[in-house]
Amino acid sequence: MTKARGELAESFLKQAHHSLRQHHLPRIVRCLEALSEEEIWWRPNQASNSVGNLVLHLEGNVRQWIVAGLGGESDRRDRPREFAERGPIPRRQLLAGLRATVRKATRVLRQISARDLKRLYTIQRLRVSGLVAIQHVVEHFAYHGGQIIYITKLRQSRDLGFTRLPGEKTKGPGRKSLPVI
Repeated sequence: MTKARGELAESFLKQAHHSLRQHHLPRIVRCLEALSEEEIWWRPNQASNSVGNLVLHLEGNVRQWIVAGLGGESDRRDRPREFAERGPIPRRQLLAGLRATVRKATRVLRQISARDLKRLYTIQRLRVSGLVAIQHVVEHFAYHGGQIIYITKLRQSRDLGFTRLPGEKTKGPGRKSLPVI
């Protein structure tokens, strides 16, 4: 493997770690903290998921694909339960589970080598490379994180301040840098 490929692999893994733990997770945490226990389990209709369901689903996905799939822990996911749950699982329990799973996943990411990114794994009966598995999880986390943000905006009727345009001045409590968790 060339030095450039090794550096590219390292850069990819650092970005995946950053995306999960320092970018999307803090936003999801802030949304959960902004919502009432009732709002966490609110569904606009039966064809839609609650924030609580999405958090359970993200935890299950990250655990299955990275912690178990790449990290070798046993896969104990019950995907149908993630969507069937109607709560109320308390906010603190949802947060603790998601944070712990993301911490485990980022530990696995720190141990992955460039060779592991090319290696094939079987996850959900699919044969995927380590790189594809990690990319899937980061994309999936961002996608459902966006849904959580949208639901929070609907319920709170306010801008959460997660983004701003270049040159726009920082304003309001939602415009601060996101903490590392």
